[in-house]
Amino acid sequence: MSEDTIRLVTIGRIVRRRRRLLVVLTVVGALVGYGVSALFPPRYTTSASVLLPGAWEERELLTRTQIATSSVVVDRAAAALGWAGVDGEELKDRVSAKAADGNIIEVSGTAETPGRAQQLADQVVQEFVAFSARLADDTTAPEASARPEELRQLVTRTSRRITELADAADPGSTVESVQTRTELAELRTALQEAVTALNESGPAGTKANMVVMGPAARPSGEAPPTRVQLIVGGALLFLLVSVIGHLTAARMSRRLRGEPEIASALGSALLGSVDVPAEGSALGPRGRGRWAGVRRLLGADVRWDLPVVPVSADEAGRRLRTRRVLARLRGRLPAPRRLLVVVPDGDGIARLAAGQLAAEADGDPLLRVVEVPVSRPMVPDSGEESGALVVIGAGHWTAGELAGIAEACADAGHEVVGVVLAAPVRDRARTARSAGRPRDAAAPALAGSHDAPGGTG
Repeated sequence: MSEDTIRLVTIGRIVRRRRRLLVVLTVVGALVGYGVSALFPPRYTTSASVLLPGAWEERELLTRTQIATSSVVVDRAAAALGWAGVDGEELKDRVSAKAADGNIIEVSGTAETPGRAQQLADQVVQEFVAFSARLADDTTAPEASARPEELRQLVTRTSRRITELADAADPGSTVESVQTRTELAELRTALQEAVTALNESGPAGTKANMVVMGPAARPSGEAPPTRVQLIVGGALLFLLVSVIGHLTAARMSRRLRGEPEIASALGSALLGSVDVPAEGSALGPRGRGRWAGVRRLLGADVRWDLPVVPVSADEAGRRLRTRRVLARLRGRLPAPRRLLVVVPDGDGIARLAAGQLAAEADGDPLLRVVEVPVSRPMVPDSGEESGALVVIGAGHWTAGELAGIAEACADAGHEVVGVVLAAPVRDRARTARSAGRPRDAAAPALAGSHDAPGGTG
């Protein structure tokens, strides 16, 4: 797994073999999301729009949005609302503004109820428009407000002087006199139009005429993240973390699965594999400790990163593979053939395979099965046995653990003559299991396996 590419089939294998654990973790994530939603009350958000007539540059619109959320505007809105325990500093975190297309400023307000959110947005907009108008009036200098009146008086005096000059002009009908009177009349008309335009502009022209585009809409739903979103997000987060955790643990695992690696760790040759019909917890080491029951309940005691267990053809095929392993084993042993079969303690599938070998051997060679604890391996001293045969299930033990078993065999005076892998298979006909000789004979072979000679068939 450490060098395999993560594929969808790998994810599917995790879901199939650890579905109970994933379901429990997903429910836990949903409960955590619900707890988080209880800590944060629901919020509702709505917005009101303000139109700025005329041509505005982008930086000017940005300035207006900053004014809409300024402390002055928000403090005045808080004072006008009069909510108990809510001041401008708290409202400032609930108010936002942005510039939209068409010179529109959108002011948003967030509160714990739809009604309060609507009141907040409307009040902030009103204070924003009022403050902008007052700001425009204050920025107009007294000299600038007095200057138009002076210009009107100057225009009036100039127009009166033009009339006097026109009356005093030569009343004759010469070309020069007519042209002079015409130019004076045109000049007086232009001055009167300028005065009219000046009167129409007035002081209002210096203010930004903002238009409130209706009241804020009453929000119909909560602002994200909602309670449902937090629950779903918590469930998905825990599920994703669980899958990633499985993949990370598999990539960091040092348990050996390949036949050459296992044989090299034990320092002996691989004689073959024995097919053992097995289901459920028999596929891996037996769980122990206080959490063993919980692991079995959640399905965490079954290895998910092992290959899919194949379906065996029939009992005759399984016995044939066992006989071939025994034939290779006889060729490596001198007469009389006595052998110590070493099985790691807790390797259920290896224990079944050792019993099957002992039953099929029928005393040739004479096999004595012992289970050795992996944490502190201890093998019985050498007696009449010609060596040790290690039977092991793939994917359960590390190289260091297997090397420890090999060293324990060497300390006891046993030479490891071979390694046999236990290959779990699914029986095609479960109803015929009770009639299978290897499984019937395996139980007595293991019943007194630790110290007494066994496997006599």
